Amino acid sequence: MAVHFEDSNFEQEVLKSDIPVLVDFYAEWCGPCKMMAPIIDKLAEEYEGKVKIGKVDVDSQPENSQKYQVQSIPTLIIFKDGEPINQMVGFQSEENLRKALDELAS
Repeated sequence: MAVHFEDSNFEQEVLKSDIPVLVDFYAEWCGPCKMMAPIIDKLAEEYEGKVKIGKVDVDSQPENSQKYQVQSIPTLIIFKDGEPINQMVGFQSEENLRKALDELAS
């Protein structure tokens, strides 16, 4: 299950993480976000310990959405060593996400 990042814990959970982090910027009302939710949760379990996977609700947690210039959702950003290294906008297939995560985990 993906964890929920908030503006208050984002620095500790994401930027200071000792493993790469995939952040799914989403909203409850977003159709493609809802379609991706089960994929995100499945990958969070599979990559546990290798890649931290979590979500940020852009409506209730706007600070980091603005900081990383999230214009449309879903937007997925992969952070490594506190820096954004990959950004994907729009619905992503499980295959696409798995490819990006496998590159990180290797």
